[in-house]
Amino acid sequence: MANAPFAELPDAFRTLQHQLLKRSGGDREMVDILALVLQHDEAAVLRAVEMALKAGVPAKTHVLNLLHRLTGTAPSLPEVTPPEALALSKEPKADVGRYDGLRGREQASRNAS
Repeated sequence: MANAPFAELPDAFRTLQHQLLKRSGGDREMVDILALVLQHDEAAVLRAVEMALKAGVPAKTHVLNLLHRLTGTAPSLPEVTPPEALALSKEPKADVGRYDGLRGREQASRNAS
């Protein structure tokens, strides 16, 4: 009988898998995290997983963030050109007076206390 896939995972990966499988979509997150070793050094991915577990944030996004901090690489993002329908017809103008007005109300409520 053949071994189950990933039967020899490091403890940190097993712990992460156990936590991720408790929530919907966790199986997909785990597959995505395991796939990171195809693009990054396995030791770096393992370290990112360990750090995420230690921080109490067992999530793919957190593992990715930590991995990119460890390796000094930023994720490559595709260039996006927004459709014409989303183009602004009138550029927004900053209205700092509105902010000052809100601050004035906050100050007034503090003084009333």
